[in-house]
Amino acid sequence: MDIEDLLTFVEVADAGGISPAARRLNVSKSIVSRRLARLETELGIQLLARTTRGAALTEAGSTFRDHAARACAEIEAARETLQPDGELCGRLRVAASLSFGPAHFAPVLAKMALDHPRLHIHLSFSDRFVDLIAEGFDCAIRVGYLPDSTLMARRVGPIYGKLVASPGYIKAHGAPEHPSELVNHHALMQGTEAWQFMDGGKIVTVNPQGRFKADNATALAAAAIEGLGIAWLPDGVTRPHVASGALVPIMTCYPPPSAGVYVVRPPGQHPSRKVRVLTEMLIACFKDYE
Repeated sequence: MDIEDLLTFVEVADAGGISPAARRLNVSKSIVSRRLARLETELGIQLLARTTRGAALTEAGSTFRDHAARACAEIEAARETLQPDGELCGRLRVAASLSFGPAHFAPVLAKMALDHPRLHIHLSFSDRFVDLIAEGFDCAIRVGYLPDSTLMARRVGPIYGKLVASPGYIKAHGAPEHPSELVNHHALMQGTEAWQFMDGGKIVTVNPQGRFKADNATALAAAAIEGLGIAWLPDGVTRPHVASGALVPIMTCYPPPSAGVYVVRPPGQHPSRKVRVLTEMLIACFKDYE
């Protein structure tokens, strides 16, 4: 039984079709179809029911998928142990924040690619919450406060942020001096999130309200600069605008608690060595932030 056939089947099962699996594997659809047919012939069973909308697992395919995924993971782990001098090879698919990733995470991944010439890194930037399992990512680098989930997470560093507003907004509406006053202001938010602030040794939680929302911190910074409202943003996004005077830190006596940078991965016994190496590189990168 060919390991490439097993891997291809797992990709098709997780992606929900031959076309998306081909894009993930960077091969043609005909190659994917040929591998699937060969595997089904080898097993003597139908693994996938082809439809006009993609491919659905048969009952046998659903059972076999978990065994095939474990087998692929074990073979990949065995292959990694045989690489000389810790060399990494194969493919690493990483999802990262569009607001923070290009400036802060891309250089780390570029260094990783430079250190491991046989490693292929596919990096996807988006501020949406990607489904690692369904979309075939090995891991994601996420910023902020992690919601409860079945994913495995490792904190690699802190992220500090602050409330900011434009001088024009402050002139027109004033600046809040206490978290309770935020209800009287226009908030610029990613969704319906709560904002937290440190009041001495305790945390105060506020549910702000606003009419401008975006899933991207850079867009929220632009809205704040235009005077639409108050935004909670990471220092990495606001630093140049604060330095230029376009944005002003406000309510500094009640700073937000530090958020985190996390490497998250699908649940499993052990992370792959590629994910472990990336995690350690990010920890080294962010140690100066502590």
